[in-house]
Amino acid sequence: MSVLIGVPKEVFPGEKRVATVPEVVAGLRRTHRCLVMADVSTLEEGAAAAAAGADLVATTLSGYTPYSRQRSGPDLELVAALAARVGVPVVAEGRIATPREARAALNAGAWTVVVGGAITRPQLIAARFVAALRARPDEAARS
Repeated sequence: MSVLIGVPKEVFPGEKRVATVPEVVAGLRRTHRCLVMADVSTLEEGAAAAAAGADLVATTLSGYTPYSRQRSGPDLELVAALAARVGVPVVAEGRIATPREARAALNAGAWTVVVGGAITRPQLIAARFVAALRARPDEAARS
């Protein structure tokens, strides 16, 4: 597994290459006083990141890589699998759109939940309201 994005330039000064996860974690520990959160898309990536020394593992990339599960909602199966396997906190992140989904992520074993676009994109919030208001009364109750 390799990491290219999000590595401060002082970790590998003057180098133009893709670093491995253990190299990135070691480099960050050497050059910064920080926690390391690994964004992953599969159980295998999460386990490798935790083994490499990441302090937290987040499901951020699930559904955004061609080899991970593709779904419209959060990958709660991945949250549960990571929580059962890795010895570090699991952050549920990615396509969490409702308080019910956030609660389900915590119930699946997430240490915390990141809610992004569901609360930071006003056009999506407005669209949900419009859809609910246009729906038949029995459909609106499910929104």
